[in-house]
Amino acid sequence: MSQINYNHLRYFREVAHEGNLTRAARHLNLSQSALSTQIKQLEARLGHDLFTRTGRTLELTEAGRIALDHADRIFRAGDELLATLEQTGDSLPPLRVGALSTLSRNFQLQFLRPVLADGSVDLLLSSGSGAVLLEALRSLALDVVLTTEPPHRDSFSELVAHRLDEQPVGLYGTAAHLGHATLAETLANAPVILPTESSIRTGFDGLVARLGVAPRIAAEVDDMAMVRLLAREGVGLAIAPAVVLDDELAAGLLQPAPFDLTIVESFYAVTLPRRFPHPALTQLLPG
Repeated sequence: MSQINYNHLRYFREVAHEGNLTRAARHLNLSQSALSTQIKQLEARLGHDLFTRTGRTLELTEAGRIALDHADRIFRAGDELLATLEQTGDSLPPLRVGALSTLSRNFQLQFLRPVLADGSVDLLLSSGSGAVLLEALRSLALDVVLTTEPPHRDSFSELVAHRLDEQPVGLYGTAAHLGHATLAETLANAPVILPTESSIRTGFDGLVARLGVAPRIAAEVDDMAMVRLLAREGVGLAIAPAVVLDDELAAGLLQPAPFDLTIVESFYAVTLPRRFPHPALTQLLPG
């Protein structure tokens, strides 16, 4: 099967945006008949009419709208490629950030605040499992991945983990669930909201084993935003770093329990060494 002629696609894109064959031909420095021939050849290759004529105006068919969407993305990607390699573009390509699905939204916001304040970089944010995000980073589909654990060296030896922060994990909830004299009494009597994030879950399992208590687990959650909501609703005590609940603690909606859980969560930004890293990363990663 023959490939698409990208000159034909470029001519089509110009006509589609102009909506007029004569003006498009003038911009492209082609004769109107030559441009019309190029469009017909593209239509023949795609097997669909791309335009219908209404008076002097050309209107896109459904196939034409689909083709234009793809053409715009193709040529926009080409512009970004040149800007990245030449480092001369007036605007930077989007910064593509992946974040572990259990990672605190508040922490993500803290990490991205420098580029949000600068306003010169668009952000493309995605979330998912660690393995999927790291594979996307390795294939250059992402610029950086935010996670709570460094990647396993056996599987992702080429990736670099930049340690950003470390925060103690505590118990936070409404007054109704607080007031017990000891940590063991609290965990034995008050329901808890337990994130499935691995380092917190591992630390919590070790803690209750040392204390010899059977905790009342109200919910196991794979989204820190849901941990916040459930704690605010009084479902139980949230087991999380304080950054997850910053807004609720500042507003007095939740209170900390006065116990040291001896659980720590670390935060990492993982990158792939590249000859042309995204320039915005210099604002975000430790020096």
